[in-house]
Amino acid sequence: MNSKASAPPSYADSMQAPGYQANAAYPGPPVVGDSTAPSYPAQPPVVVQTVYVQPSQSFGAQPVQTTCPSCRQVVITRIRYAPGLLTWISCGGLFFVGCVLGCCLIPFCVDSLQDVDHNCPNCGVFLGSFKRL
Repeated sequence: MNSKASAPPSYADSMQAPGYQANAAYPGPPVVGDSTAPSYPAQPPVVVQTVYVQPSQSFGAQPVQTTCPSCRQVVITRIRYAPGLLTWISCGGLFFVGCVLGCCLIPFCVDSLQDVDHNCPNCGVFLGSFKRL
C-alpha cells in the first residue's frame, strides 16, 4: 500500500471550473474593431411563409358555400352537369333493352343521372366535382 495517500480536494476546489489552455486552432470570438478578427459568412435571412390549408370540402349535387383558393372569396359554387359513368351505363342499358331510335340518349337529358362540376362564380376556376358512380 502506498503510505503517501493524498487527501481529496476540498468542496470549494472541486466546484471551480477547470482551467483550459488556449487552443491555437480556434481564434476565439471576434472583437469589434479588431482588424485581425476572422470574418464569418453572414447567415441568410429566415423567410417565414404562411400556408393556409383548406379542409377537404365534400361537393354534392347542390351548390355549396366554400372559399375559392384562387380569388380567396367566400362563394356559393356554380354547378354544371356533365355526363359521367352513370349516364353512359344508363344509355347502354337502354340501348340493349331496345331503345335504339334515340331513346337511349334520354340519360344525357336527365340531370340526376349526370355528374356535377362545381366552379367559382367569380373567377371560374374548377373547385371540385360530385361523381354519381
